[in-house]
Amino acid sequence: MKEFNAKSFEVFDREWALVTAGTKESCNAMTVSWGGLGTLWGKPVATVYVKPVRYTWNFLKENDYFTVSFYDEQYRKALGVFGSKSGRDTDKVKETGFTPVYLENAVTFREAKTTLLCRKIYTQDLDIDAIPDFARDRYYTEEAPHTMFIGEVIDIL
Repeated sequence: MKEFNAKSFEVFDREWALVTAGTKESCNAMTVSWGGLGTLWGKPVATVYVKPVRYTWNFLKENDYFTVSFYDEQYRKALGVFGSKSGRDTDKVKETGFTPVYLENAVTFREAKTTLLCRKIYTQDLDIDAIPDFARDRYYTEEAPHTMFIGEVIDIL
């Protein structure tokens, strides 16, 4: 088989990322390990998958912009907090010591090594009937399937 080195295949799964949506007044971030980078409709895009039960899902649905940010390994423990605790009842920013950076339409964190500023261009709930049995049995026995959020990458910080 021909070799193909595409770091973007691993960036979500192995390095994790934070997806953040909202405004200076009210926002939330969560760790994501399901996502991808690519091209859609001639535009560079970032895609993330978030379950409706997650607090961040509401912010993604209600806002036109979101960020996807990537971090060095030293922040792995903090990313674990963002992924395991809910913003409904925990101030994850305070607990991790992260520093919010308020952009015109979105929020990221100073600790990020790279942030993708995305304008939401497409949202789609995954169809439970179209999901393969192995995935449905593992991920969707108790909760609704993920929603796919696709954002045009309009800036890289």
